[in-house]
Amino acid sequence: MSLQPKGPGGRHGFATLSLEYPMSLGVFDQYVDAQKAVDTLSDNQFPVENCLIVGTDLKQMERVTARLTWGRVALGGLLSGVWLGLFVGLILSLFSRPSNPITLLLYTALYGAVFGLVWSLVGYAFTRGARDFSSVSQVVATRYEVFCEHKFAQQGREILAKAGIAVSHTGFGASAVTPATPATPAPVTPAGVPDAPAVPDAPAPTNPPAATSPPTGTDEPGSPPAG
Repeated sequence: MSLQPKGPGGRHGFATLSLEYPMSLGVFDQYVDAQKAVDTLSDNQFPVENCLIVGTDLKQMERVTARLTWGRVALGGLLSGVWLGLFVGLILSLFSRPSNPITLLLYTALYGAVFGLVWSLVGYAFTRGARDFSSVSQVVATRYEVFCEHKFAQQGREILAKAGIAVSHTGFGASAVTPATPATPAPVTPAGVPDAPAVPDAPAPTNPPAATSPPTGTDEPGSPPAG
């Protein structure tokens, strides 16, 4: 599956899993929300054949179901072998037409039980106790993004907005664009015009001289010296 624009050599057989020029309509945390968004578009006569739901941020989840023991392993192999034997016996009875189909089914079920029992015990013995539990696993998506063709993107967003469906545009199909700050152009001096003379720096202010204190003595100025 590709979200890139298809080239002229693209195969038409895979048109259901790709779009020509996809644009994101929104990102949802759960699949039911993405399904509801597409259903809303369909109810408003939107051409939903131009939509695509993509699960992103895949992760694997494993649910432990039970602890494995020799008895549980033997019982599981026995039951699975019986079902396999019954299926094989039924196929043989349909094509070979035996005289006693019930006897054939019983024999095939017995052989299948023995085979399933031995197979399961041998397989469990080879694990050497490294996996003493049974589990089921599933690959799930963390987020779901809805895409559509670029010529219908604005119409789809308007429909979702009128329906009150909150969407997020932070998926890999929509990237935030930060406008660049324009650079301040440097002043240009016309040719033939001399540069302005440099202005000299103003002299630093000087402190006034400190006042001289009058002499301290008994004689006053202009008085004769004492004889």
